[in-house]
Amino acid sequence: MRWIDTHCHLDAAEFEADRDAVVERARAAGVVQQVLPAVAVSNFDTVRRLAHRHGLAYALGIHPLCVNDAAESDLAALRDALHQHRDDPRLVAVGEIGLDHFVPGLDQAKAQHFYGEQLKLAHAAGLPVLLHVRRSADALLKHLRRIPVRGIAHAFNGSDQQAQVFIELGFKLGFGGAMTFDRALQIRRLAAQVPEGSIVLETDAPDIPPHWLYKTAAARNAGETSRNEPAQLPRIAQSLAELRGWTLAQAADITWRNAEAALPRLAALGALAD
Repeated sequence: MRWIDTHCHLDAAEFEADRDAVVERARAAGVVQQVLPAVAVSNFDTVRRLAHRHGLAYALGIHPLCVNDAAESDLAALRDALHQHRDDPRLVAVGEIGLDHFVPGLDQAKAQHFYGEQLKLAHAAGLPVLLHVRRSADALLKHLRRIPVRGIAHAFNGSDQQAQVFIELGFKLGFGGAMTFDRALQIRRLAAQVPEGSIVLETDAPDIPPHWLYKTAAARNAGETSRNEPAQLPRIAQSLAELRGWTLAQAADITWRNAEAALPRLAALGALAD
């Protein structure tokens, strides 16, 4: 079985000591493709270099948690990077972009501006987007109704109605480690009930660990780690298969096709790998 991790921060500092081994463990587990989203102009070159080194895919964008420290010139740098690498088959999306209404202290007006401008850049480049959605689905959708782009709503945890609107606008919904927790009732209900053509899998590694990697607050305070990595994707997929009544092979096939539909350049990368 082959898997695509549609959202993995392989450039994160948590992988500094064993990054090559992380990629090899993922491939050994059948995770043959990963999408590496940037979060700021400062890591554009890093994610691109990692994607080319390991035969993976990448996205360029400015994360809403990085917008406070960004300047207007960063939007120009993103525009220039998208143009410079427009013929790079490994550049599959603009992302990670979006809005975050959970973390305090963010300049929401600035975040709205950066989100809207990045949607325009994605539309001009003909690329889909990887959306950060945290308590911000309605605000994200307001912009998407005006700017016709598609892509993936990463780590989706909104309402049934919000999910329906994203799907109607051509988006896939990303499900990962949070879906493996029995108490994540809304996420699990969505994973079980949304149309099968709207689901993609992700890890968000090193973050959002599945329940078997999750550490209690006491353990974290004691210095224990709960690092997630893309090799966990098939086991995460087993949770999806159980919720949907699928075999694991069906989950692999369906989510692979959905990822390629959401990020069309992935299909060409598969052909290159073959």
